[in-house]
Amino acid sequence: MKRLKTIITLLLIIFTVYGLVGCKKDESEIKKLKDLEFTVVEDADLPGELKEIIDEKKDKPFRLHYSNNDSLYIVVGYGKQNSGGYSIAVEELFLTDNAIYIDTNLIGPSQDDLVTQGVTYPYIAVKLEYMDKKIVFE
Repeated sequence: MKRLKTIITLLLIIFTVYGLVGCKKDESEIKKLKDLEFTVVEDADLPGELKEIIDEKKDKPFRLHYSNNDSLYIVVGYGKQNSGGYSIAVEELFLTDNAIYIDTNLIGPSQDDLVTQGVTYPYIAVKLEYMDKKIVFE
């Protein structure tokens, strides 16, 4: 009888602990504070140092950020492609408590498009107001 009480007590403790752990708040949920305003920057308008960095990395997919006095540049490159006609969409760019999140998408040419035959290196560079936040690429 005493052994049965001990087993029941242990089971109650285990279920209580398991229940309390299950009530833990989900920390992985991203709380968006606001969408950020940005400008897509043409190659000719990029700072010289940033152009050099992009040139070094363009053969393979890359993600980087660069800042100067009052601007933050976020660049996403998709590496070597065997034709032209690609475009890149910024799906999301938003601010959270501790980070800036960016999500981009490479859009290939449609089958009906006449495209450049040759190697291209599609990338997108966006410029926004400088913020001292971590950048998260999705």
